[in-house]
Amino acid sequence: MKKVVCVGEMLIDFVCLDTNTGIENGVNFIKKTGGAPANVAACIGKLGGEPLIVAAVGNDLFGTYLKNEVAHYQVNIDFVETANTPTTLAFVSLADDGEREFAFNRGADELLNLSNDTINVLLENAILHLGSATALMGGELALSYRKIALAAKENGNIISFDPNYRVDLWRGNEALFRQKCDEYLQLADIVKVSDEELVLLTQSSTMEDGCQILHEKGIKIVLVTLGSSGCFVSQNGQQYLVPAFEIDAVDTTGAGDAFIGAVLYKMSNKPQGADFYASQLREFVEFSEKVSGLVCSKIGAMTALPTEAEVESLKFIVKE
Repeated sequence: MKKVVCVGEMLIDFVCLDTNTGIENGVNFIKKTGGAPANVAACIGKLGGEPLIVAAVGNDLFGTYLKNEVAHYQVNIDFVETANTPTTLAFVSLADDGEREFAFNRGADELLNLSNDTINVLLENAILHLGSATALMGGELALSYRKIALAAKENGNIISFDPNYRVDLWRGNEALFRQKCDEYLQLADIVKVSDEELVLLTQSSTMEDGCQILHEKGIKIVLVTLGSSGCFVSQNGQQYLVPAFEIDAVDTTGAGDAFIGAVLYKMSNKPQGADFYASQLREFVEFSEKVSGLVCSKIGAMTALPTEAEVESLKFIVKE
């Protein structure tokens, strides 16, 4: 089994319990563990994999809470740095369909500073996942993010990239976001995007053409998540839709992270083969849709994360 190294932010999600109010008018908030890379790592750990989270938190009660909570999901936290800056906070409001609005109060996450020696240790027998929502915004994190990505490419590690576009972080700067993502798109083997992110990054009007634009950058697998419509898969000139399963969505926070986490968990347990997982990919995606669907059934990105045995024991109905 390969370990999966997830680089980026750990933060506190304050989730608004007052649905359809927006963050501005919300009153009641509940504290949850968050940060896209942390969510991915927790998913992999709960399923039985070997994840590491590489991030920075504050020297405060929130930072201690995050480390303890993530470790509870069998995530290696040895590479979580502690900074003398408050832990990053995110505020999330929900609508009836589970969709979200975000507001960020950025802190310690941007101070992650990785040495070359640390990077060498991290990349040994590893898949690298780059799924940070804040790493493209600057700071030491941005430098470390780029450094470990370039080292992984040179080293021959499998690289997964999820751009995790957040409107509140990039409003009015969409062209800059595309520019910053482009370097990682050219390094990645696997890219997971939402349908909105695919349009933003490729400026294409169809998923088929958008995926082809990404493949031309050297990406082997493109996974386009479509919420309740499933996942559009593109690899080796083959493109197909894997339908979603029926689920009562309460909170979609972390659903995409659980999806790519489950895919990487499956990949970490299997040899890539000459076809780079092509013969197994549909099976991986179906399993991952089940995992992400379960995550949507409760509030919080990690609250409903299942074990592999739990996923396999449940019956799922394909959504028509």
